[in-house]
Order: sequence, then C-alpha cells, then structure tokens
Amino acid sequence: MRVLISTTANEGHFGPLLPLARALVAAGHSVRVAAPGSFGAAVARAGLAHLPFADAPPELIGPVMARLPTLSFDDANATVLRDVFGRIDAQAAFPAVSAAIEDWRPSVLVREPAEFGSLAAAVRAGVPHLQVAIGMSEMSRLFVDLTVEALTELAGTAGLPDGALVEAAVAEPVLSSVPEVLDRAGDDAYDEDAVTFRYRDEVAGPAVLPPDRADPAVPWVYVTFGSVTGSLPPFRGVFRQALEGLADLPVRVFMTVGRQVDIAELGPLPANARVEGWWPQQEVLDRAVVVVGHGGFGTTMGAVAAGVPQVVAPIFSSDQVVNARHVAAVGAGRAVSPGPAAISAACAEVSTVLGEPAYGARAETVAAAVAALPPAADAVSVVERAAR
Repeated sequence: MRVLISTTANEGHFGPLLPLARALVAAGHSVRVAAPGSFGAAVARAGLAHLPFADAPPELIGPVMARLPTLSFDDANATVLRDVFGRIDAQAAFPAVSAAIEDWRPSVLVREPAEFGSLAAAVRAGVPHLQVAIGMSEMSRLFVDLTVEALTELAGTAGLPDGALVEAAVAEPVLSSVPEVLDRAGDDAYDEDAVTFRYRDEVAGPAVLPPDRADPAVPWVYVTFGSVTGSLPPFRGVFRQALEGLADLPVRVFMTVGRQVDIAELGPLPANARVEGWWPQQEVLDRAVVVVGHGGFGTTMGAVAAGVPQVVAPIFSSDQVVNARHVAAVGAGRAVSPGPAAISAACAEVSTVLGEPAYGARAETVAAAVAALPPAADAVSVVERAAR
C-alpha cells in the first residue's frame, strides 16, 4: 500500500503524524510526505521521503501576518486559519500535490487538519483520505467552521462542486492520540463519534539528563513554549518573563527555548534556572513535577502522557486556548487567559499546583488513560481499511 502523508511546514503539526507514519513503514507500506519545500530537512530527520510542494508566497503571507498585531486574539487566529491555512497555503500546495498523486498513485492520503491542498487533490482524484488530529477533536470542527469560504474557493480551483471539500473534511475518518477523558472535558458540543480510532503515541526511553548540581529534593519545573515561539519576534520576551516569574520560588527551573533563540539574549539567568536550546522532552518530564507551557499539542500531550500537572498560558493560537481549557477541565492543571499578562499569571499558579496534590493525582489518572490506548501499530489496519 502506498500512503501519502501531508503536512504544513510546522513541527507541531508534523509531529503527531510521525507515530502512524513509522507504524505504516514498519508494517511494510510505502510512505511519502508531501510538505512545503522549506520543510524538507524536518522530513529527512524523520527518515521519510519528501514530495515537496510550493511554500506560501511571501508577497501573500506578508500582508496577512502584518495585520495580526492589530487584531484581537480571536480575530487573529480566525485570520490565520482562514487566510493562511485555508487559502494561501492550500492554493500553493494544490498543484504539486495533485501532480504527486497522479504520478505516484497513492492508495490513501493521511493529512493533518491544517493542510487542505492535499484534501482537494485527493477528492478530485478519488483517493480515500483520513485525518490525524493535532489537538482536541473540537479543533477539527473549528478548522472547518472557519474555512468554509476558503474551501469553497479551493473547490472551484480543483474543478469540484462548491461544497465538496467541506463535506469531505466533515466526513473523513479522524485518528487521535488524545484519550477520550481529556477530549471530552470542557467541550459542550463533544461528539463521541468524532474520532474513528485512538492510539498511543509512544515516547522515548529512560531519562539521561545532564549532570546538575541543584538539590535533588527541590522540585523541578519544566518551562517550554514549543518550537515555534522562539521564531516569532513579538513573543520572544515570554522566556525572560517566565524566568523572572519563577526566580523567587523554591523550585529548580529547566527551560528550553528552541533552536532559534540565542540564550545569551536572555541576559543573566536566575540562580534556580537552567536554559537549553533543545532537550528531549521525555527526559525532562521524567523529573519534572510541574510543566509551564503554552498549550501546544506536543507539550500538552507530553505532560499528559507523563502524568505531570500543567500550568498552561496560551500565547498565539486558538488550539493553545482549547488545550488549556481541556487540561483545566479534566483537573490536570491550571489555565490562564491569553494576553500580555499570561506568563506572569502562569508563574503565579505554579505554587497552587505544587501545593495541591489533587492536580498531580488527576494528571496521573489521565496518563493511565493514555497508557491504556492501543499502540500506533493498531491504527495501521484503520488506514488499510480506508484504502480498500
């Protein structure tokens, strides 16, 4: 079976696809990844073959991104989903993905919910398609709700009836690594049939943290704002805010800032802090007692699977707000509202989480639900059935 996997140029969107991709390869299937040309190195690091498509034209992306600081948080996120993912990215991807489907003849397409160019190409070619969730199931609803107009335009480009892509996006099977107890929490419109199959995202092995002279009895607080925040100049100040907000607490702070931040730019570090550009997340989670994060899917689910309570401070996207709400609703941590004061507010919540054992106990309960999910290898049969 030939499986085409499609993604936007975003590590947080690509990462959730990897357990299934590797399981498909292990099962003997041929897998290729359709992704923007600029994302080739990330695909190569994953050990997968890359089928490049065009990156979004800077002359189109630039004006949209320039408007975002003038908009409210909700309006900015709606603009990104509608105009960037739904229009600019999708229109750029569609020609090359269509050509790849015609040339390689995949049996099935597996996409992440923000990559719509491949959806149009698959529907036009009659190729079965599935979606791998990159968050709670309500995010899949949000992606479709905010891109109806853009998907109608894309359908016209693909020579399809106006509603064809909206219908296809709503009807496609969804695979997810989110346990139902977390997916349901805080979602008043939860649909128990929204996810076709749930599987476990296996994590790395035992911790091999670097030598650290800090008192091992002092609780570890892991601070991370994901792989994207450091590349966005308006948000780089969050790292310093977090360091200062935790400097006076009786904790050991381990912070990662991503590969695009010069640690020297942060200035003198508080005595209780260690900062690294990147570190395998599971190794830190094996020692952490609280995670302070932005609500990105990788960070959120890493902490959930490890049974570590969280304080979530959404920074720049709606999925972060959704993840924060679900973590708080299930009782596995605290959430603060997005905005200029979010990081300081999150740091203030750390003492609350440390002082209340119920957060840790609930986090362990949700982690047990993750551990009880079947392995990604069991999801291969779902893809095979879709292809047939």
